[in-house]
Amino acid sequence: MSSVLVISGSPSRTSKTERIGEHIAQRIAASGRSADHLRVRGLPADSLLGADTRAPAIAEAIGKVAEADGVVLATPTYKAAYSGLLKAFLDLLPQFGFAGKAVLPLATGGTVAHVLAIDYALRPVVHSLGARHAVQSFFLLDKHISVVEDQLSVHPDSAGPLADVIEQFTKALDGVPHSTVLGRTA
Repeated sequence: MSSVLVISGSPSRTSKTERIGEHIAQRIAASGRSADHLRVRGLPADSLLGADTRAPAIAEAIGKVAEADGVVLATPTYKAAYSGLLKAFLDLLPQFGFAGKAVLPLATGGTVAHVLAIDYALRPVVHSLGARHAVQSFFLLDKHISVVEDQLSVHPDSAGPLADVIEQFTKALDGVPHSTVLGRTA
Protein backbone atom coordinates (compact mmCIF):
# COMPACT_ATOMS: atom_id res chain seq x y z
CA MET A 1 0.00 0.00 0.00
CA SER A 2 1.41 3.38 -0.98
CA SER A 3 1.51 6.29 1.42
CA VAL A 4 0.94 9.96 0.72
CA LEU A 5 1.95 13.05 2.64
CA VAL A 6 -0.02 16.22 2.00
CA ILE A 7 2.05 19.26 2.93
CA SER A 8 0.07 22.47 3.47
CA GLY A 9 2.14 25.63 3.34
CA SER A 10 -0.36 28.24 4.47
CA PRO A 11 0.34 30.37 7.55
CA SER A 12 -3.39 31.00 8.10
CA ARG A 13 -5.41 29.08 10.70
CA THR A 14 -8.53 29.53 8.52
CA SER A 15 -6.78 28.52 5.30
CA LYS A 16 -8.86 27.31 2.37
CA THR A 17 -5.64 25.80 0.99
CA GLU A 18 -5.24 23.69 4.11
CA ARG A 19 -8.87 22.58 3.80
CA ILE A 20 -8.23 21.50 0.20
CA GLY A 21 -5.16 19.60 1.43
CA GLU A 22 -7.30 17.80 4.00
CA HIS A 23 -9.90 17.04 1.31
CA ILE A 24 -7.21 15.48 -0.88
CA ALA A 25 -5.82 13.45 2.05
CA GLN A 26 -9.32 12.10 2.73
CA ARG A 27 -9.88 11.22 -0.95
CA ILE A 28 -6.55 9.41 -1.09
CA ALA A 29 -7.28 7.54 2.15
CA ALA A 30 -10.68 6.53 0.75
CA SER A 31 -8.87 4.90 -2.18
CA GLY A 32 -7.14 2.52 0.24
CA ARG A 33 -3.84 4.34 0.58
CA SER A 34 -2.30 5.73 3.73
CA ALA A 35 -2.53 9.53 3.88
CA ASP A 36 -1.14 12.01 6.38
CA HIS A 37 -1.40 15.80 6.44
CA LEU A 38 1.53 17.96 7.52
CA ARG A 39 0.60 21.56 8.28
CA VAL A 40 3.87 23.47 8.12
CA ARG A 41 2.45 26.34 10.20
CA GLY A 42 2.27 23.88 13.11
CA LEU A 43 6.03 23.35 13.17
CA PRO A 44 8.07 25.36 15.71
CA ALA A 45 8.95 28.65 14.00
CA ASP A 46 12.39 29.02 15.61
CA SER A 47 13.44 25.56 14.47
CA LEU A 48 11.92 25.97 11.00
CA LEU A 49 13.43 29.39 10.31
CA GLY A 50 16.68 28.46 12.02
CA ALA A 51 16.98 25.33 9.83
CA ASP A 52 17.35 23.16 12.93
CA THR A 53 16.79 19.75 11.38
CA ARG A 54 17.69 18.09 14.70
CA ALA A 55 14.68 19.64 16.46
CA PRO A 56 12.28 16.74 17.13
CA ALA A 57 9.26 18.19 15.29
CA ILE A 58 11.35 19.16 12.26
CA ALA A 59 13.14 15.80 12.17
CA GLU A 60 9.78 14.01 12.40
CA ALA A 61 8.34 16.11 9.54
CA ILE A 62 11.37 15.42 7.34
CA GLY A 63 11.05 11.74 8.21
CA LYS A 64 7.42 11.75 7.05
CA VAL A 65 8.55 13.11 3.68
CA ALA A 66 11.22 10.41 3.43
CA GLU A 67 8.72 7.64 4.20
CA ALA A 68 6.01 8.80 1.78
CA ASP A 69 5.64 7.36 -1.70
CA GLY A 70 3.86 10.49 -2.86
CA VAL A 71 3.67 14.12 -1.81
CA VAL A 72 0.97 16.72 -2.39
CA LEU A 73 2.21 20.28 -2.02
CA ALA A 74 -0.69 22.63 -1.24
CA THR A 75 0.13 26.32 -1.12
CA PRO A 76 -1.61 29.65 -1.31
CA THR A 77 -0.24 32.06 -3.87
CA TYR A 78 1.40 35.18 -2.45
CA LYS A 79 3.05 37.81 -4.63
CA ALA A 80 2.89 35.50 -7.68
CA ALA A 81 4.75 32.66 -5.92
CA TYR A 82 4.18 29.84 -3.47
CA SER A 83 4.27 30.62 0.23
CA GLY A 84 7.50 31.45 2.03
CA LEU A 85 6.43 29.06 4.77
CA LEU A 86 6.43 26.17 2.31
CA LYS A 87 9.77 27.35 0.90
CA ALA A 88 11.30 27.40 4.38
CA PHE A 89 10.26 23.77 4.89
CA LEU A 90 11.33 22.55 1.45
CA ASP A 91 14.75 24.13 2.04
CA LEU A 92 15.25 21.75 5.00
CA LEU A 93 14.85 18.61 2.88
CA PRO A 94 17.91 16.74 1.61
CA GLN A 95 19.00 17.52 -1.94
CA PHE A 96 17.05 14.56 -3.34
CA GLY A 97 14.29 14.58 -0.74
CA PHE A 98 11.62 13.71 -3.34
CA ALA A 99 13.63 10.97 -5.07
CA GLY A 100 11.38 8.14 -6.25
CA LYS A 101 8.22 10.02 -5.32
CA ALA A 102 5.20 11.19 -7.27
CA VAL A 103 4.41 14.83 -6.48
CA LEU A 104 1.24 16.85 -7.02
CA PRO A 105 1.83 20.62 -6.91
CA LEU A 106 -1.38 22.48 -6.05
CA ALA A 107 -1.98 26.18 -5.42
CA THR A 108 -4.87 28.45 -4.53
CA GLY A 109 -5.17 32.12 -5.35
CA GLY A 110 -7.44 35.03 -5.97
CA THR A 111 -6.90 35.41 -9.71
CA VAL A 112 -6.00 33.28 -12.71
CA ALA A 113 -3.11 35.67 -13.24
CA HIS A 114 -1.23 33.52 -10.69
CA VAL A 115 -1.78 30.19 -12.44
CA LEU A 116 1.76 30.07 -13.82
CA ALA A 117 3.28 30.57 -10.37
CA ILE A 118 3.08 26.81 -9.88
CA ASP A 119 5.02 26.00 -13.04
CA TYR A 120 7.54 28.83 -12.83
CA ALA A 121 8.17 28.86 -9.08
CA LEU A 122 7.18 25.56 -7.46
CA ARG A 123 7.73 22.95 -10.18
CA PRO A 124 11.48 23.71 -10.54
CA VAL A 125 11.94 23.13 -6.80
CA VAL A 126 10.01 19.84 -7.04
CA HIS A 127 12.31 18.69 -9.84
CA SER A 128 15.46 19.87 -8.05
CA LEU A 129 14.42 17.68 -5.11
CA GLY A 130 14.52 14.70 -7.47
CA ALA A 131 10.82 13.86 -7.88
CA ARG A 132 10.32 10.77 -10.00
CA HIS A 133 7.14 12.21 -11.46
CA ALA A 134 5.49 15.60 -10.95
CA VAL A 135 1.92 15.24 -12.16
CA GLN A 136 0.00 18.05 -13.79
CA SER A 137 -0.19 20.90 -11.31
CA PHE A 138 -3.54 22.35 -10.33
CA PHE A 139 -4.68 25.87 -9.44
CA LEU A 140 -7.91 26.61 -7.58
CA LEU A 141 -9.46 30.04 -7.47
CA ASP A 142 -10.29 31.15 -3.92
CA LYS A 143 -13.83 31.97 -5.03
CA HIS A 144 -14.29 28.28 -6.02
CA ILE A 145 -13.61 27.15 -2.43
CA SER A 146 -16.07 27.73 0.37
CA VAL A 147 -16.40 26.48 3.90
CA VAL A 148 -19.86 26.67 5.47
CA GLU A 149 -20.49 25.23 8.92
CA ASP A 150 -17.13 23.43 8.71
CA GLN A 151 -18.05 21.76 5.40
CA LEU A 152 -15.80 22.24 2.39
CA SER A 153 -17.42 22.90 -0.96
CA VAL A 154 -15.62 23.16 -4.30
CA HIS A 155 -17.37 24.92 -7.19
CA PRO A 156 -18.31 22.52 -10.02
CA ASP A 157 -15.96 24.35 -12.41
CA SER A 158 -13.05 23.19 -10.23
CA ALA A 159 -14.42 20.04 -8.59
CA GLY A 160 -14.27 17.87 -11.73
CA PRO A 161 -10.78 18.95 -12.80
CA LEU A 162 -9.53 18.55 -9.20
CA ALA A 163 -10.88 15.00 -9.13
CA ASP A 164 -9.11 14.32 -12.44
CA VAL A 165 -5.78 15.59 -11.08
CA ILE A 166 -6.16 13.48 -7.94
CA GLU A 167 -6.83 10.47 -10.18
CA GLN A 168 -3.66 11.23 -12.22
CA PHE A 169 -1.72 11.44 -8.98
CA THR A 170 -3.02 8.11 -7.68
CA LYS A 171 -2.14 6.47 -10.99
CA ALA A 172 1.37 7.91 -10.72
CA LEU A 173 1.58 6.46 -7.21
CA ASP A 174 0.87 3.01 -8.56
CA GLY A 175 4.06 3.28 -10.60
CA VAL A 176 6.26 4.30 -7.66
CA PRO A 177 8.16 1.33 -6.19
CA HIS A 178 8.29 1.44 -2.39
CA SER A 179 11.62 2.51 -0.85
CA THR A 180 13.15 3.53 -4.18
CA VAL A 181 15.98 5.99 -3.79
CA LEU A 182 17.73 7.32 -6.88
CA GLY A 183 16.94 4.17 -8.85
CA ARG A 184 18.08 1.73 -6.17
CA THR A 185 15.68 -0.36 -4.15
CA ALA A 186 16.38 -0.87 -0.49
